[in-house]
Amino acid sequence: MMHENLIDLASARLGGKALLASDEFFAPKENLLAPGRGEFIEGKYTDRGKWMDGWETRRRRDSGYDWCVIQLGIPGAIRAITVDTNHFRGNHPAACSVDGASLSGTVARKRLRTLDRAFTELLARSPLTGHAENRFTVESHTRCTHVRLNIYPDGGVARLRVWGEARPDWQRIARAGRTADLVALEHGGLPLATSDQFFSEPVNLIMPGRSRDMGDGWETRRRRGLGHDWVVLRLGRRGVIERVDLDTTHFKGNFPESASLEGCDIAGGAGPGGPGGGPGDDASWHELVPSTTLRADARHRMPIARQARIPVTHVRLNIFPDGGVARLRLWGRPDPLST
Repeated sequence: MMHENLIDLASARLGGKALLASDEFFAPKENLLAPGRGEFIEGKYTDRGKWMDGWETRRRRDSGYDWCVIQLGIPGAIRAITVDTNHFRGNHPAACSVDGASLSGTVARKRLRTLDRAFTELLARSPLTGHAENRFTVESHTRCTHVRLNIYPDGGVARLRVWGEARPDWQRIARAGRTADLVALEHGGLPLATSDQFFSEPVNLIMPGRSRDMGDGWETRRRRGLGHDWVVLRLGRRGVIERVDLDTTHFKGNFPESASLEGCDIAGGAGPGGPGGGPGDDASWHELVPSTTLRADARHRMPIARQARIPVTHVRLNIFPDGGVARLRLWGRPDPLST
């Protein structure tokens, strides 16, 4: 889900969709955005040939190439792309390229065929290796809502990962005049450091929607000594937090006994481009929510006292002594001076 402080903007879990493809004779385009790297099942066939866990087109007999248009789950700036040809050995494309576009509103799938000029090149035509994670760096600051994967001339790709940074429309969010989840993944929030993530990653804390099961949260190993676990998160935008929602859904015999929240304000610290490693040792942390006893499998609403409502760019969630948390929501207002 994460790659060097970047998120997979195209992930189906975040709402990414494969909208249109030139061909999907052997295997459907939707597989490109599925989790994992794809599996290979020996001896499994369909009426069109070998079953493959990916997107696979028929063999071309002309001079063209195949393509697939994908709507990103989260609009953002793309920094890297992974074209995974896992299990595609003698049938992988020889090369690929990727284009990006920023399209407003919902675009009809048929109309996508007429929007060629809206797409600009993000990744020039590059050779692919079969049965491998082909990783490419993208040098672009353009905000994209859609990408188009081009494969030359045809073949199969198991997965596509579009690594980048969320680019929410904070001007629109601020104009709405309502509180927003300042740490949400779709708003540019990001976990930067944690004491432990043995069972599951802290990025799950800020994923959209309710958690699906106990594995869809942040859970640490059992502590056998002194201390407590913690995670530092960067807000998508500097702002004032008014309420905290902490959810321990699915965590019943392994929820933390209690939790607290601290915040700090670092110049230029929130959103993409903020300190990649998080606040330094000299950061000044302020208590936002004092240590509060938690309940199993429950949603906790924690209002922040007015005297503690100060602008922050980062937060540190402390859990005592260890355990699992499903979701963390930080409801507040983006700083009007920085919108």
